[in-house]
Amino acid sequence: MDLIIFDLDGTLINSEAIILGSQVEAFRRCGRVHPGREAGLGIVGLTLDIAMARLAGLDEPDDLLTETYREVFTAMRLQAASDPSLDELLYPGVAETLMELKRRAGLKLGIATGKSRKGAEFIVERHGWQGLFDTVQSADDAPSKPHPGMILRAMAETGAAPERTAMVGDSSFDIEMAVAAGVTPVAVSWGFQPVASLVSLGARHVLGDFTELPAVLGLRQPAEV
Repeated sequence: MDLIIFDLDGTLINSEAIILGSQVEAFRRCGRVHPGREAGLGIVGLTLDIAMARLAGLDEPDDLLTETYREVFTAMRLQAASDPSLDELLYPGVAETLMELKRRAGLKLGIATGKSRKGAEFIVERHGWQGLFDTVQSADDAPSKPHPGMILRAMAETGAAPERTAMVGDSSFDIEMAVAAGVTPVAVSWGFQPVASLVSLGARHVLGDFTELPAVLGLRQPAEV
């Protein structure tokens, strides 16, 4: 394996509280009724305007709803400094496993997220990941998932071939994107969407714990590389 690409929300970071809270408040301000937790988490991973339109049952993006969500989310991020329940914390095993993977010669790491580039950079800085990822793909760089554009760009930037690349994610959009790009789709069991649906869409592996990733992908120990 030469390149492992990771989704952010629901895969590396637990952002459920801030995402759902922002959705509910944005819907309220726009005079809409939020359709509930399952629907709210089911669109995470899509580019924001597409995600909000789908959540609202609209055929086209609603600029007011999108911008209202963005404003609420930004305010809640500031609130997270005094309210830990809104913080986008790492799932267990993420920090140490990413550091272990980074030590492996020849292996490159990437991000493919529905967040904006600014949002992705915030998470990288928040968790001290500067220099950890060799490629970062965001909603500003390619079409929304499940279009394979983010993965194709990541492989082009790092020189990795599809058969030597894996995509790790928690949503149907991640798995469909990986399948479309011809890379190895890896699902996580702690994310925002049901594991059974991810397997049915083509996930080849399911992680029960993030620390399982090196073994699941057949990576040798760093000392053997």
